[in-house]
Amino acid sequence: MRKPTPTLYIVIPCYNEEEVLPETTKQLKVKISQLIRSKKITKASKILFVDDGSSDQTRQLIRQFSKRSSRCAGVFLSRNYGHQNALLAGLIEAKNHADVVISMDADLQDDINVICQMLTEYRNGSEIVYGVRSTRKKDTWFKRITAEGFYKFMRLMGVDIIFNHADYRLTSRKVLNELEKYHEVNLFLRGIFPLIGFQSSTVYYERQERFAGKSKYPLMKMLNFAWNGISSFSVKPLRIIAVLGFLITVLSTGILLYSIIVNMLGQTVEGWTFIVCSIWLMGGMQTLFLGIIGEYIGKIYSEAKSRPRYSIAEIINDKS
Repeated sequence: MRKPTPTLYIVIPCYNEEEVLPETTKQLKVKISQLIRSKKITKASKILFVDDGSSDQTRQLIRQFSKRSSRCAGVFLSRNYGHQNALLAGLIEAKNHADVVISMDADLQDDINVICQMLTEYRNGSEIVYGVRSTRKKDTWFKRITAEGFYKFMRLMGVDIIFNHADYRLTSRKVLNELEKYHEVNLFLRGIFPLIGFQSSTVYYERQERFAGKSKYPLMKMLNFAWNGISSFSVKPLRIIAVLGFLITVLSTGILLYSIIVNMLGQTVEGWTFIVCSIWLMGGMQTLFLGIIGEYIGKIYSEAKSRPRYSIAEIINDKS
């Protein structure tokens, strides 16, 4: 049985997006109007911008769009909380008014033309529809290798993640009600949604060049994001440390026995280089292991405090 025509909210986290926001709003308003005319969504559907403490004119632009059009609404966070927290804030707010919510970035790299396909999948029974890149031909070789390596490494570490899927997805209100029960402070939504379950499907699209502005995820931020995902969903790094520790212990025991035997046979030779290298190697590995363990302890610390993941300063024009 097909589902009734849904009310759609498109949630867009924004951080210093003044260059691209006017064009994004223009294109999405046209798309929503088309979907309403074709009776894919109801007239109460909206674009919900979430301002993540921007320091440029992003907040003012959202106010202008919301004032001029009933199709636009805004959520203003009290400060910058980060992309994942801003996205969560938008999803939780949107589910109070919408049957389905589509999340996407503000840079127009996600193809809005597949929204119709997402809605069709929803009407056919899917509660989550993942937007997945069909190709990475437009990426530089470095970006392609690191991005694909990220997904493969996440899977290797035991994280259930959709390959080449970022945060372009459709989720039903039922799914978002379950998402609200997840209270972790260290958010990695790409890993949480597969955990929630429910029937899901995939639509493929070709990711476009950024329309304007600069990426908010440089290399170091991407590496930090990847580590957050791994440490939030997998204990394999700790197990690897345990295995390496055991192997080093076995190796050290073997070297100790060898040294004793050689000494008893009177065949000892100077081994200054070997000793120094061993000391530095062991010291470096121990520091690395302690650092990884410390990261996990730090996550326990932040989760135990259970501070709010975001604070909303203001909401405008979001009533259906």
